[in-house]
Amino acid sequence: MKSLFLLLASTLLASAAEKPNVLVLFSDDAGYADFGFQAHADPALAALTPNLTRLAREGAVFRQAYVTGAVCSPSRAGALTGRYQQRFGHEKNIPAGYMKGGLPLQERLAGDRLKPLGYRTGLIGKWHLGYPQAYQPAQRGFDHFFGLLQGSRPYFPLKKIQPHTSFFNDGKPTPEAGYTTDRIGDGACAFIEANKDHPFFLFVSFTAPHGPLQAKPELLEKLKHIPEGKRRKYAALVANLDENCGRILARLDSLQLTGKTLVVFSNDNGGQTLTGALNTPLRGHKGQLTEGGIRVPMAMRLPGTIPPGLSIDTPVITLDWLPTFLELAGSKPDSAWKTDGLSLLPLLTGKPGNFPTRCLHWRTQGDQGPIAIREGDWKLILRVPSPKAGPQLYQLKNDVHESKNLAATHPEKLKDLQAKSDAWEATLARPLW
Repeated sequence: MKSLFLLLASTLLASAAEKPNVLVLFSDDAGYADFGFQAHADPALAALTPNLTRLAREGAVFRQAYVTGAVCSPSRAGALTGRYQQRFGHEKNIPAGYMKGGLPLQERLAGDRLKPLGYRTGLIGKWHLGYPQAYQPAQRGFDHFFGLLQGSRPYFPLKKIQPHTSFFNDGKPTPEAGYTTDRIGDGACAFIEANKDHPFFLFVSFTAPHGPLQAKPELLEKLKHIPEGKRRKYAALVANLDENCGRILARLDSLQLTGKTLVVFSNDNGGQTLTGALNTPLRGHKGQLTEGGIRVPMAMRLPGTIPPGLSIDTPVITLDWLPTFLELAGSKPDSAWKTDGLSLLPLLTGKPGNFPTRCLHWRTQGDQGPIAIREGDWKLILRVPSPKAGPQLYQLKNDVHESKNLAATHPEKLKDLQAKSDAWEATLARPLW
């Protein structure tokens, strides 16, 4: 009996060891053209992102990657549940200090999905999915949380501890000391070290380069070749972000975990041009449903599974992350989980024919606000708050800047996409706040 127990235990340990770790590096408000692996990268910023460029070179780059929301909190709600956040009313940013709720408690997050598969789960950095205790990471599937509950904070220490903007370590406030991005990098490295012998899921949610534009003076001194002003300060935030991503990747290397860790890098919404981001060649910015508001940089690396140098042109969305993670862990979404995402493994392993064509959807302000749909190369935007706007129909393959409205010349395509958008909208809930 004892030998049978030992055999079973060793089998379970071997099975757990075969599951890849999952590490997500998530930046905040960064520009589409502000990373070296992007096709239209700004040379000045490309030179400041060598670590993320290396990550992308060693894996796959998604050329048409989207988030589910044009602002921070809804985008995270979609990515961490694998469901359109509009289905459960999490359509707008949670107001600062809002204490009536957060991401609805009936929704299960990534930690809830991966813990039963043997994963240790951690979230480092920005939460922004609910302030009351029942809505905090420890109650939402994460074994460890080191970070802030609110959507942003100063980069330099506050004068005193604040309940939603200071760093908390598993519910306990920590001293206000250190630079915010560096503290997130430290927390991520510590979690990896502590869980090096066990499969882990780690979501590293940076606040950089979200405002305020509080750059390290020594970095600003090194960036005098960039014109003085918000672009230089923003560039310093991006450089420090890349430096900390590099430290995290180096920790994987030093612990010999690189070969068994899926690393995902992306950004939470389109770049915020008001604080210095650059979204070339896309039109628009954070908060809008033009490509500049919802298309983001995205790269994935998993040696032995994802071939290096892979470039993927198929449209994907952050809803696809969780089904991908589950399949890599040897599981799949259960029938009760009505996920809106698809596993990306067919694309990542060179079998794009196994990945179905589908519609992608966005809505930002409830049933009176802007709404958009993409199917194939066609994209339709409706209800833009401008009396002269009308329906906006674009053919993205030849017009990624969305400069030529084809609504008048392609009425059948307009009608078809509007009907599909209407059908999707009929399944949604009203915004909770």
